[in-house]
Amino acid sequence: MARPHLTELTAFVAVAEHRSFTKAAAQAGIALPTMSQTIRSLEERVGVRLFNRTTRSVALTEAGDRLLAEIQPIVAGIDHALESVNPFRDKPIGTLRLAVERSATRIVLARPHAPLVQPFLAEYPDVRLEVSIADTHNDIVSGRFDAGIRLGHRIERDMTILRLVDGYSMIAVAAPQYLAPRTPPLLPKDLHAHNCIRCRCPWDGTLLHWVFAQNGHQTEVAVDGSFITNDIDSMLNATLEGVGVSYLPEPIVASHLAQGRLVPLLADWSLTHPGVFLYHPSRRQTPMPLQVFLRFVEKWRKHSQQADRIAPADGNAIRRKTPDTAGVSA
Repeated sequence: MARPHLTELTAFVAVAEHRSFTKAAAQAGIALPTMSQTIRSLEERVGVRLFNRTTRSVALTEAGDRLLAEIQPIVAGIDHALESVNPFRDKPIGTLRLAVERSATRIVLARPHAPLVQPFLAEYPDVRLEVSIADTHNDIVSGRFDAGIRLGHRIERDMTILRLVDGYSMIAVAAPQYLAPRTPPLLPKDLHAHNCIRCRCPWDGTLLHWVFAQNGHQTEVAVDGSFITNDIDSMLNATLEGVGVSYLPEPIVASHLAQGRLVPLLADWSLTHPGVFLYHPSRRQTPMPLQVFLRFVEKWRKHSQQADRIAPADGNAIRRKTPDTAGVSA
């Protein structure tokens, strides 16, 4: 039997883990026909069929399952071996893959007064950053991600966690054009008289509840409205267009409030979320791109906190409160 090439074995592991030729090819950065030909070449070398393919699915054969069990730790060992020489380089090099929850993207990666991506890539030009926006709670280990970024109350407890953004308030907001012919709500129960923009959770399909707190007392309102979405950007855009009232994270709406595009409602009622966190598997040898990113975000967090206290908007400064945090600690 001809000895398989390393590229064929790594391609086999990628297809087996993703159960998809398309996803494996995308991860490897090669064309789908090339990935298919690579797997065919491997099957010819070993003399057995490794995958059962249909137009809709890819599944390992018994032989493929046996090969994966033997090859997977070897390929992982090669990756670790190559990573072990990274500290000897003049500059860190490699790919950093992050799985980021969509709502966390708006809070962390889309902050004009405290940018993260451009300064990091400028400081580490040989590191390639790949960000996957995840609507569902994907397993970062099986997805071969180095780390993930999520809202804090939904992180697995066996992960190493780093706080990126402190606790923040949820705020009920609406556009001036929506409020013009209407009486603004003074109490949470007054929302029953308003068209509320609702969010359906991408990960389980449930509708998010609107829970408000005041002086330690919580109340939940079963709001209703003509627009439901599972995307926080769509919620924000619909609110800006005057569709109705939304309940959104304060960091996402702060600039719109400062510039008058949105109006805060129920000023004495809000709910504090624990914050946004970066998390990654605990392991003996952290990949160098992740190491330098962890160090960088520590500095970025301090800078973003200072920028959050006084963030410029239309030539004026607004001061934002930082609520007490709860839930996951870091």
